[in-house]
Amino acid sequence: MSIENIINEIGNSKENLIPILLKIQSEKNEKYISNEEVKLISEIMDIKESKILSILSFYTAISNTKRGKYIIQVCSSVPCYVNGSVNVLNELKKELNIDINETTPDKLFTLEYTSCIGCCKVSPAIRIEDKVYGNLTSIKIKDIIDFYRKKGDKNEWININ
Repeated sequence: MSIENIINEIGNSKENLIPILLKIQSEKNEKYISNEEVKLISEIMDIKESKILSILSFYTAISNTKRGKYIIQVCSSVPCYVNGSVNVLNELKKELNIDINETTPDKLFTLEYTSCIGCCKVSPAIRIEDKVYGNLTSIKIKDIIDFYRKKGDKNEWININ
């Protein structure tokens, strides 16, 4: 779907900028908004490029750098940290062989920090796509990564309890 079509579908209103950016980004394999797209959005919506870029730099769900198909966001809130998010991060780094803010060579995974994802009850937690995984252990992390490696383009969820 073209950028113009997305803007028309959601509504060409400044209040819709974030949903528009999220939709444009989700339509792309690399899950980001390019500088060329920022210019085009700016022209179509009559919003300054600097405003769009400030939103891209503020919200962790939106990016202006290329990312993998699956963005793994590690919660960096205090409850997750206290309950072992550092261990989760280290396990993910080992499993994926990448560091924070890096993408695997096959462009399948990007590893990122994010602010609280609202799952303190099941901390430590991560989010992949719109799915949150909590009460993580080394085995659960390996199972989750294996699932996404095998998932392909199918629309299914893994249930890790």
